[in-house]
Amino acid sequence: MPDNLRSQVVTQGVQRTPNRAMLRAVGFGDQDFTKPIVGVANGFSTITPCNMGINDLALKAEAGCRAAGAMPQIFGTITISDGISMGTEGMKYSLVSREVIADSIETVCNGQSMDGVLAIGGCDKNMPGAMIAIARINIPAIFVYGGTIKPGHHNGKDLTVVSAFEAVGQYSAGRIDEAELIEVERKSCPGAGSCGGMYTANTMSSAFEALGMSLPYSSTMAAEDAEKAESTEKSAYVLVEAIRKQILPRDIITRKSIENAISVIMAVGGSTNAVLHFLAIARAAGVELTLDDFETIRARVPVLCDLKPSGRYVATDLHRAGGIPQVMKMLLVHDLLHEDCVTITGQTIAEVLKDIPDEPPANQDVIRPWNNPMYAQGHLAILKGNLATEGAVAKITGIKNPQITGPARVFESEELCLQAILGNQIKAGDVIIIRYEGPKGGPGMREMLAPTSAIIGAGLGDSVGLITDGRFSGGTYGMVVGHVAPEAAVGGAIALVQEGDTITIDAHARLLQLHVSDEELARRRAEWQPPEPRYTTGVLYKYAKLVSSSSIGAVTC
Repeated sequence: MPDNLRSQVVTQGVQRTPNRAMLRAVGFGDQDFTKPIVGVANGFSTITPCNMGINDLALKAEAGCRAAGAMPQIFGTITISDGISMGTEGMKYSLVSREVIADSIETVCNGQSMDGVLAIGGCDKNMPGAMIAIARINIPAIFVYGGTIKPGHHNGKDLTVVSAFEAVGQYSAGRIDEAELIEVERKSCPGAGSCGGMYTANTMSSAFEALGMSLPYSSTMAAEDAEKAESTEKSAYVLVEAIRKQILPRDIITRKSIENAISVIMAVGGSTNAVLHFLAIARAAGVELTLDDFETIRARVPVLCDLKPSGRYVATDLHRAGGIPQVMKMLLVHDLLHEDCVTITGQTIAEVLKDIPDEPPANQDVIRPWNNPMYAQGHLAILKGNLATEGAVAKITGIKNPQITGPARVFESEELCLQAILGNQIKAGDVIIIRYEGPKGGPGMREMLAPTSAIIGAGLGDSVGLITDGRFSGGTYGMVVGHVAPEAAVGGAIALVQEGDTITIDAHARLLQLHVSDEELARRRAEWQPPEPRYTTGVLYKYAKLVSSSSIGAVTC
């Protein structure tokens, strides 16, 4: 056992006797005071199906820690449901919850002098929140994903929660009747687990496996399958061994390993939110990372997987086809991964992938062969121009041509935009602007799944552009550009757009341009006044005061 274990503070003589007394009350015996103390950060709640199975996993982790010779201590951390709060004022708390989760895990682990932490999460912000904390505190750690939901089924099609959002748009456009809408809603989410496509939760779990902070194959397991519980228990054993060897998060979370994670995000067609979250994780780990780095990786990594939202399959299909190890091996053999990155097991990426085939199985089409990718380049493009001088993120899969020039339709909130879409006031060729939804302006940078799904449901996905300083759900696809920075609330050019202005989205040229002269923009800027804060007390007020630009991860410290 290393001499520097933090739990040994409880053995340093009579002055620590009160600490020992309190630990006895929670189950410590005489033989336990020299064992490493492992925090189990338990994201369990019945607020959302994403997290409803996590308590059983926390108990498995607890048992695994004990069997491996450590003393586990379970503590809770929060979640909110992005899917349930979507389209409401409550969605403003989603990105805020990432910071609350990070702060809570850091607070408990440092406040209680933990020797290691096993974090278990399900809904979208659980993953980056936990990893930000892990990078900050830099004690041995492992992340356990609560698991993906299995797909619902209706009329021979797999359903996810996004199917319900899109059905609203289909109903409003007269493409389905109310009975069909209700059937889709009833069948979209059949049980426990996080949203089933390559949306934000599955994107981040996959990226953490590629990062080396989760066990191989764990990121695509179904929440309700026995292997998820088995993998959780194994994760506890691996963590205790990492404590003994003092394998630290910042040994694993490096510039190279983050590049590996981003490469996997591109290959699986992952969520735009991954850009925001990895900028924040890198900052917490002391790793230099910029928006331009995502564009560099995008240019060289193909999209290999045919996954929802723009594709056909869900995460459980990817798991059966070989999971993230299969995707990583394909990238590795084409020199698109750093093979020497260490993982939480102590093995390198090359060692982890040694026995994985170079090409995916022939009897499936979830993971495409290297010579027949979904797209030759990655799908998350970084756009810049006079409308986003710091940058913006476009998701360009699932559309025929990621270019549009058209008149601006300007909305000051998500709700006003959704009303216009459902009221058939948006036409082919329009470029929608939704502003004052950024990190400060929202505050909280809401996801725009309701309007983007309504656009898809109305059959306008290839012909209408949408630009926002807010975010998108991992379930969003179409001609959409988010994370526009500087945001409207701080006087970014998106605040100066007027109804009818001509705007170009051109993902090929990586351009986001407002066709208004510099002189006219200067005139409008001189007349612009910042809006009054939407909140003057509470957590959203504090968040708006502290939060940075989305171009550096919307971090608060």
